[in-house]
Amino acid sequence: MRHLLQPRVLNLASLAAAVSALASYPRMMLWPTRSNAIWYLEATIFLCGIILWGFVFAWHPVYAKKPVFDFKPDSRLFITVTLAGIGLAVVYALWLDPRLRTKLPDEYPVDFSHWFAFLMFALAFNQLFITFAPCDWCLRLFKRPWVATSLTALFGAFVLLLNIQAQHVQMSSPLLAALLVVRITLGFLAVSFYLRGGVVLSWWWTFILESRHLFHLNGW
Repeated sequence: MRHLLQPRVLNLASLAAAVSALASYPRMMLWPTRSNAIWYLEATIFLCGIILWGFVFAWHPVYAKKPVFDFKPDSRLFITVTLAGIGLAVVYALWLDPRLRTKLPDEYPVDFSHWFAFLMFALAFNQLFITFAPCDWCLRLFKRPWVATSLTALFGAFVLLLNIQAQHVQMSSPLLAALLVVRITLGFLAVSFYLRGGVVLSWWWTFILESRHLFHLNGW
């Protein structure tokens, strides 16, 4: 806990949380079924972001032994991330997206403004909540990268199941199984890349995956 409560960590976490809240604003604006005021949602993201970014800045450099932001990743790792991102984007685009778009329409952008809002939220908060913070929390707790990777990947699959259940979506067993397998695989890769290349490489990976939606936007 001494790492988490350092003034430098709290200052960085507060600044990063403010950026996350600001970047999430377009997504909150375009959320058609929101039941709370935007200021409340933004305040929630900011306060939660301080805690989550605190996990990252406090424990990632200590237990992963890598900087949080690495702007000069290894070239071979960068190529690997790029190819893996393209590969998974193709899997989603050809096999999963056509089936999921009719069942989870709110999860897919319809035009460029929605795509940009979805992308910013994915970069600013979704990755933080699904990958960065739980990974570093597990590293702090278990001190074993393979345990942190496994638990974080399973956590992402669990959140996906909660989202499907909350939207009362009926899926066939084969489709749900395929979706979970791909999601767990994506989780393992995302955490592995995060542990080796930090936040910037993970953001690049997310950008590649989200870019597949550009081919289906209205007016494109």
